Amino acid sequence: MADAWNRRGFLKLGGGALAAAALGSTGNAATHKRALHKAVMYGTIGFEGSVMEKLRALKAAGFEGVEPMSHMDQDEVVKALDATGLKAASCCCSTHWDKPLSHPNPKVRAAGLEGLKHTLKDARRYGASSVLLVPGVVNDKVSFSDCWKRSIAEIRKAIPLAEKLGVKIAIENVWNNFITKPKQAKEFLDEIDSPQVGWHFDIGNTIYYSPPQTWIPVLGKRILKLHIKEYSKAKGSKDRGEGFKVRFFEGDNNWPAIMKALDDVGYHGWGISEQPGEQSKDADALKDLAARMDRAFAS
Repeated sequence: MADAWNRRGFLKLGGGALAAAALGSTGNAATHKRALHKAVMYGTIGFEGSVMEKLRALKAAGFEGVEPMSHMDQDEVVKALDATGLKAASCCCSTHWDKPLSHPNPKVRAAGLEGLKHTLKDARRYGASSVLLVPGVVNDKVSFSDCWKRSIAEIRKAIPLAEKLGVKIAIENVWNNFITKPKQAKEFLDEIDSPQVGWHFDIGNTIYYSPPQTWIPVLGKRILKLHIKEYSKAKGSKDRGEGFKVRFFEGDNNWPAIMKALDDVGYHGWGISEQPGEQSKDADALKDLAARMDRAFAS
């Protein structure tokens, strides 16, 4: 799906500074064109070190924010945010895979709900306006229908706390065998029927099913945050997870079409990288990642 220059014209560069020069834009240049701000999901940061050291590296590379995981040491995260000036773009629930809201055991669902509530409190402390939630998982023990009903029931239980804290719940589209079509995403939100619940749209995750630019008009203003990922269908042809192991502009993302769709629905806010940790392992890698995100945002 990517256009010709995405596939053939992009130079593979060694150093971060050289990459930034060749990509031809800085964070300011990209965000002047579109009100998009660069962040990185904390759990994907390959740079080794403490929370403070990781966030300082992000700041030095030109990022404006970070997406902390839930259940981190709040004081440590706040101290690092204050010291670096980075903002919390979102807060990612760290319990939604092990304790899904769709689980057959009500005790596990209850633990998952507590995990979501903890995430909402973390987000409030960090100043994030939303939390990322995987609503459930469809498998041999959980049908699509069961996942739908159970996850909605549990999410509704968290809405009063979300309202009290002023933090929204953002559902993410992932490879959970659940919501694989934009119409399903819309219907899921319609059934919850709360302004406190929207969508955390993952650009890379949809490509296996359908182009991300076809989801954006359907979700529209309900998109609260973006996960920014590249995906190569060729690399993922035998093992679909391998498709993520490419840098921006080396896969099938049609960035001009994606950005136009976001423009059309009036999206502005955070674009949060969830690229492999290898692409943020050191200062040069982080600068290259930031420069490629700028290029994508300016497409």
